[in-house]
Amino acid sequence: MNHSQPFQHHLRSSNDLVTTYEATRAGFISLALEKNRKATPFIAEARALKIEASNAKAPAELLQIKKIKNSLLTAAGISEKALKYLREEDKIEAIKGLIEKFLEPAGDDFIEELIYRFLLTRGDKLGGSMRNLGGIIGERKLSRAIISALAISRISYQWLHSKSMNWISMSNDDTDIELHLKGLSWQREGNWRTLIYNIMVPMVKKNVDLCLLKIKPEEINLEEKKNESAHYTPSNYIALGELKGGIDPAGADEHWKTAISALDRIRNAFSKKSHFPLTFFVGAAIQNSMAAEIFSQLKSGILANAANLTNEDQVASLCSWIVNL
Repeated sequence: MNHSQPFQHHLRSSNDLVTTYEATRAGFISLALEKNRKATPFIAEARALKIEASNAKAPAELLQIKKIKNSLLTAAGISEKALKYLREEDKIEAIKGLIEKFLEPAGDDFIEELIYRFLLTRGDKLGGSMRNLGGIIGERKLSRAIISALAISRISYQWLHSKSMNWISMSNDDTDIELHLKGLSWQREGNWRTLIYNIMVPMVKKNVDLCLLKIKPEEINLEEKKNESAHYTPSNYIALGELKGGIDPAGADEHWKTAISALDRIRNAFSKKSHFPLTFFVGAAIQNSMAAEIFSQLKSGILANAANLTNEDQVASLCSWIVNL
């Protein structure tokens, strides 16, 4: 493969980078389905709360039902984070405030008011987790494409579990591992490659969406700030990329401005260490002017590669490039 201009494998002009109307529509549908999936536990919890709360004949009796105490605190607007700082008497006071200000004035509809208040707070939490939903979906899509590229090349891999932070060897059934994946590592022609998502790069002093390093997986330690971790050594970096998974065309230019700034910062930080890793960009919402800028940077060599996340052929080509670096 020609590493000098690998984007030519899947891009002939800036027009190829532009997100189509059909892709935008499909992206919004995908986001809606994911929002519904994430909301399902909250709805189920609200139903369970309604059943338990129905044992109370009056709002004040809710205090006697111990198993719904945390749900009452949620309905009172107390977040899980705030709970850690409240004493027991503070919690009781918050529940009493909920009962006196909102549930008692609702009369016979106090249980419906309780469920409404509960879902209101839960909705805020859900909204917070949704803000980077496009990025999360983008990571999953890219992960699946890289795994496919490895499979085609018959290369075995390990993957980093995002919660346990343990490296797990590939198995015959890799269904849905992208839901819990923070990194991938593989060996090609005797050379180790490890790709990590969203880590603080010490040289840049900022989080970077995608980092490909020439290290074994056990050489990186993300749980503690240890200078001996391999990601503190500039020469270990092969490529760094920005991923913008948001599909809304209205935010496309802003995402690109943020990405340009981040990529410039990466290049400047590494040049000070006399190391020049490749940089690349993957975006879901790419408009005409933005596409022209990206393509110009590709032709001039500022960017090594780029792809539209909504175009499966482009993503497959870019991931094949990553695997073969």
